[in-house]
Amino acid sequence: MHRITIAVLKGLIVVLVGLLLFCQIVVLPVTASGLARLYPEFADLEVPGIIIGVVFAVCAQIVLVCVWRLLSLVRIDGTFDEKAFAWVDVALGAVVLATLLIVGSLLLLQAAGASPPSIALLCLIGIVVGAGLSLLIVVLRGLLKKASQLEHDLSEVV
Repeated sequence: MHRITIAVLKGLIVVLVGLLLFCQIVVLPVTASGLARLYPEFADLEVPGIIIGVVFAVCAQIVLVCVWRLLSLVRIDGTFDEKAFAWVDVALGAVVLATLLIVGSLLLLQAAGASPPSIALLCLIGIVVGAGLSLLIVVLRGLLKKASQLEHDLSEVV
């Protein structure tokens, strides 16, 4: 992979992590507080909403860090190293956790009667996207394992 491409991707990762931090520190608490004032009957959901939102953002940040590390492995031709599998596994775990957070959020909102159809639909879309992304990572991990095995076999032949 070209060095410029890796540098641009890493720059985008830095921007995304910064935006996620801003959301965790400023946007989530302010939005939750405003909604609690606007809808006092759902004020009990303010703290759980902030916690779920922050943990969801942390999951996204973990995936971004894993991508950063995998890009670093690409740069040093360490793609087929065992370290790559560990970073892929961590990313997979973060995506699965984020998907489970969406499921939990949907259940919590449904139980509280605070879920209009549009929010329920967004949660369902998030669950489908999370499940699809998880399955995609599993498939890509299998391809990485197969390519790693082929590289190992080829190194034995040479």
